Amino acid sequence: MTKQNMIRAFMLFEAATFIVAALIHSGVFVSGYEHSAARTAECVIALVLLVGVLSSWIRPIGSRLAGLVAQGFALIGTLVGVFTIIIGIGPRTVPDVVYHVCIIIVLIYGLVVTAKR
Repeated sequence: MTKQNMIRAFMLFEAATFIVAALIHSGVFVSGYEHSAARTAECVIALVLLVGVLSSWIRPIGSRLAGLVAQGFALIGTLVGVFTIIIGIGPRTVPDVVYHVCIIIVLIYGLVVTAKR
C-alpha cells in the first residue's frame, strides 16, 4: 500500500467512525443516546476528514499535508469532546467515553503514520 493510500485509508476509517457516532447521537441506531451538539461536532469532524481524503485525491503530492491537517483537526475536536464530558455538558455514557479513548488512539496513530516520510 502506498503512503498516500495509507493516509487516505486512515482518514476514511476515521470519518466512517464519526459518521456512525453522529448517527447514534441522532437516534438512528438506538434511542437514548441522542445528543444534538455531539452529533453536530461529529458531522463537522467527519466532513473535514472527507475533505482531506478528497484533497489527497485531487492533489496527491499534498496527501501528507491534507492528512496532517484533517486528522489534527479531528484530534483537537475529539479532545474538546473529552473536555465536554469531563465538565458534564457532553454525553457521559460508557460508550461515549470508550469511543473517545479509542478514536484518540487511532487519530494519534494516524498522525504518526502520516507524519513519517
